Amino acid sequence: MTLDERNEDVRAIEAVIARQFASLSWTHDISADWSGFAADFLPDAQLYPAARPVQRQTVEAFIERMKGLQGTTLNSFKEVVLGTDVQVFGNVAVALAVCEMIENDADVHRGVEMVLLVKDEGAWRIASQAWDTESLSKPLPPRLLGLIDERLIGP
Repeated sequence: MTLDERNEDVRAIEAVIARQFASLSWTHDISADWSGFAADFLPDAQLYPAARPVQRQTVEAFIERMKGLQGTTLNSFKEVVLGTDVQVFGNVAVALAVCEMIENDADVHRGVEMVLLVKDEGAWRIASQAWDTESLSKPLPPRLLGLIDERLIGP
């Protein structure tokens, strides 16, 4: 794999992650793009949310849970990528994404998403994804803070 090919793969994976986060965002007037969110996953992809004990979810179950929150406890939700670290080898990749979530236009949280991707027929798709949220007892370590593009941080 040439450096240009690797850089192209990294850009494509970063686009998948950015698209995924953007499609999951909604406001009072605009719904999330649920089909756009689901499109980047393989059919049997597994998600592992931050809640414990760990419970595997399908993409469909995750979407249904989020739809239930939209307009009830979460009137608005925005998730943006603050920085990534992507490692590619052939047709497999892992991506680490530091993100910011803004709930109800006020509550700001940061988290880390770990994404396993595979390239199939020229397109990168998500095979599995797990995430956790920063807290006072679990701050982002310096290495992950170093990935953050400060220009992308919200209000």
